[in-house]
Amino acid sequence: MTVAAFMELALYDPQHGYYARAARRSGRAGDFFTSVDVGPLFGELLELQIAEMDALLRSAAEAAGQAQTAATVDLVEAGAGSGRLAADILHAAKRRNPRFYDSIRLHLVETSAAARAAQRETLAGTADRLASSGADLPPSFEGVLVANELLDALPTHQVVMRDEGLREVYVSRQSQVGSHESVGSHESAGLSTNDVRLTTVEAPPSTPRLQEYLDRLGVALEPGWRVEVNLAAIDWIRDAARRLTRGFMILVDYGHEARELYSASHSAGTLTSFAAHRSAGAESAAPPWLQRPGEQDITAHVDFTSVRAAAEAEGMTTIALLDQTYFLLGLVERFKQQPNHQSNHQSSIINHQLKTLILPGGLGSTMKVLILGKGVGVPALAGCSFKVRLT
Repeated sequence: MTVAAFMELALYDPQHGYYARAARRSGRAGDFFTSVDVGPLFGELLELQIAEMDALLRSAAEAAGQAQTAATVDLVEAGAGSGRLAADILHAAKRRNPRFYDSIRLHLVETSAAARAAQRETLAGTADRLASSGADLPPSFEGVLVANELLDALPTHQVVMRDEGLREVYVSRQSQVGSHESVGSHESAGLSTNDVRLTTVEAPPSTPRLQEYLDRLGVALEPGWRVEVNLAAIDWIRDAARRLTRGFMILVDYGHEARELYSASHSAGTLTSFAAHRSAGAESAAPPWLQRPGEQDITAHVDFTSVRAAAEAEGMTTIALLDQTYFLLGLVERFKQQPNHQSNHQSSIINHQLKTLILPGGLGSTMKVLILGKGVGVPALAGCSFKVRLT
């Protein structure tokens, strides 16, 4: 099977998939750490940006005589998990902007049934805003879509360039236990689990879309270079863009522009796995991501160039692509203008959370924010007011 098919099973199989078997995988007790795990500040800052986007949509709808449309806004979170980010956003809106809060129709999109089952409890006093919860995006929506670390976890293909041309990496299963043996013409790696041995082999690409993807970018891989091609991310953004009738998308993830992702600096590929906050080591000759399927996260860096191009092909406009540091610093100024009833202890906590969220070399520069719009022009957003910079 392709690496993408393996990831689909290892991460999302309803019974044995990594994400399917638990309502929450991140945090100090989990396997990795996200901006949401830092504390509620990330959601509170996002709420300010979403509220501004809603005001722009509301103003445009009222100017067009569409008062009924202006009365509500769809807030869609894709890859919502148990709903912690949505809860932080809603609590902030309820406290700061009751009119905005009352207009929200929340749609939580999550493939894990265990995570969906925990959403109402997580939302607690804001569950009245929940309009839908399911595995798929709403058929049609107008408002704001948020996705925090979703695209990096979508199943990706892996390819390698050889002298004879592009080859794809496949996962093979052998019913034998023993030392590693050659299965493909170039390499094989194995993992023994009882009597099943997982290996990687190389063969012709499973679809011409892989070469077409690289050709579209003008990428010329050198022999030996190994890279990921995430067709699922392209399909997802195209689908999301078609369903969004008017509004914005805020996509937060780690990755690079194509010119950097498909260069010598990443020629070994970015596919990796995480368990207990550490990238899994090579316990055997098998790639770390192939070990213990269903028990660890698997992820690869996002190609923002291709994601942006696919969205634009569906009628969306790129408003900005910038480091999380600069996005949040733009929102901090507006955050400071909010009524302040915080104790010194609360202020200390907020300052600590902010430092963690914007720290260069950490979440601040690792995470990128892609802001897209549809039918909204290119407004000057608060999140882009500090500096639009990508490192």
